[in-house]
Amino acid sequence: MAIRFFSENISYQLNEQEKVMTWLSTVIKSKGKLLSNINYIFCDDEYLIDINQKYLGHDTYTDIITFDNSEKKNELEADIYISVERVKENAEKFDIENDEELRRVMVHGILHLCGLQDKSDDEKEIMRVNEDECLEIYNQLQ
Repeated sequence: MAIRFFSENISYQLNEQEKVMTWLSTVIKSKGKLLSNINYIFCDDEYLIDINQKYLGHDTYTDIITFDNSEKKNELEADIYISVERVKENAEKFDIENDEELRRVMVHGILHLCGLQDKSDDEKEIMRVNEDECLEIYNQLQ
């Protein structure tokens, strides 16, 4: 049972790693799931678009790709790839702190693993509400 952080094609160090691990574990538990192994891989745009093209058949830039490796229904196991370039650009676009946008993207992947989708407008709204609730959990941690 672990949350781990890696980087590919870039040198990247996540701020407040212990707090983020506690937070994500709390979110997973609050959704009625068990943590198995979640790997966050921070990378650049080129690394992530390559994955997007090879494995998903999409030729677009994205901020996150989540691969669900879970073998048991309520136990989360995944590789979550995040483009720190996309996160930074989106943070500037939405005029928020980079770390806040990164946390939103990180929990977005967890929420997908918990069954939330974001294809329709209604699903996007439900996802956003859940992201906001999860970010509030982070803000309440010491």
